[in-house]
Amino acid sequence: MSPFKWKDIDLNLLVAFQAIYQTHSVSLAAEQCYVSQSAMSHTLQRMRTLFDDPLFIRSGIRMEPTARAKDIAPQIDRLLASIKNELLTKPVFSARQYSGIWKIGLTDYAEQLFAPSLYDAINRQSPHSQISFYNVNRGNYRQMVENEQIDVVIGSIDNLDQRFISQRLYTEQHLCLFDPESVPFHSAISIEEFTSIEHALVSPDGHLQTKVDKELSRFGYQRRVSVASRNFLTVRRLLLGRKLICIVPKRFAQSQMYSHGLKALPAPIKVADFDIKLLFRKALEQDDHNRWLRDLVADIILNAPPEQMEY
Repeated sequence: MSPFKWKDIDLNLLVAFQAIYQTHSVSLAAEQCYVSQSAMSHTLQRMRTLFDDPLFIRSGIRMEPTARAKDIAPQIDRLLASIKNELLTKPVFSARQYSGIWKIGLTDYAEQLFAPSLYDAINRQSPHSQISFYNVNRGNYRQMVENEQIDVVIGSIDNLDQRFISQRLYTEQHLCLFDPESVPFHSAISIEEFTSIEHALVSPDGHLQTKVDKELSRFGYQRRVSVASRNFLTVRRLLLGRKLICIVPKRFAQSQMYSHGLKALPAPIKVADFDIKLLFRKALEQDDHNRWLRDLVADIILNAPPEQMEY
């Protein structure tokens, strides 16, 4: 069987056919399609060749459709309506009616802080949907987004892949977190006090050293990191009732002060700030579904002070 010659098909021929069929006039059809009468006459000749039928016969001042034209007219109407309404018309997204799954990737830090508030906001505004939180990090976020079709990623992600767009949400600082019942620090922490006590460490890669250790060595000091965990909640549980101190992000420290009676003070040395970002695939930049979620995430994270967020 010889292949169908799609190159002979011109959608404008179907539009012209519909116009002549509705107006019974080449000149009126030309006006309706914003072309000259001679151009419409040429188009009619092309239609006759394509369908191997005269299609329209002049009867006085009217162009009357042939039997073949009457047969194909409903099909052409349906085809053009389908192209207009289903292919070329962008559906309006409604979060309230959406019944799919919102897929949100969060680093451990972001999940501890924002998952409850994000759930509450999405549940209020998109009550028929479901939410799935995925734990991601700098090393696996690309693969996780690709494999799980994650909508957005929230966290501290550097070395951004070129397939992603990044929006900075805020810059995070650090504090030293400890149990005041076990660690006798009351105001400012000196560098001697800082290095005299054992440290816990939140370590996504399991390493027991960070840039803090390099900074301490510049001043001739050394600390002892006795335990590390990838999970913030594990570190918080380790601090309770133990003579340990841990450098953690400021927002996380504040949440633990409010809810678990821990205390936080500034570190005696410089600890680099880091940016919390919202990441999404470039291919979804104009997607209304994705844009709605991005706007909601940004609103929740930027406008809710730590003490008003639910932990």
